[in-house]
Amino acid sequence: MNRSAVLAPAARRDLRQAISRIASDNPAAARRLREAVGLALNRLGANPLVGAARPALTLERFRFLAVGRFPYLLVYTADTDPPRVLRLLHMARDIAAILAERR
Repeated sequence: MNRSAVLAPAARRDLRQAISRIASDNPAAARRLREAVGLALNRLGANPLVGAARPALTLERFRFLAVGRFPYLLVYTADTDPPRVLRLLHMARDIAAILAERR
């Protein structure tokens, strides 16, 4: 049986904030985001290398997976068991700058 990827505290916080922002205008969309993240976590648990490496943005250790039809990316490490999602970032944000802060 495959395990789901896990959310680090920062990713949990990102998800709560995104759901809260979306729910203020569209509660159904907020529920769909939560469900899409859950599906993505299961997918990562089953196949940790499914996401793309983006060496131009950050260290090769980190990978990126789009969350369904939402403009969010999961930033995660595939070299842990289970994979660990470090952040959930909106694609309109300066992802390179946010990840540079992490270094």
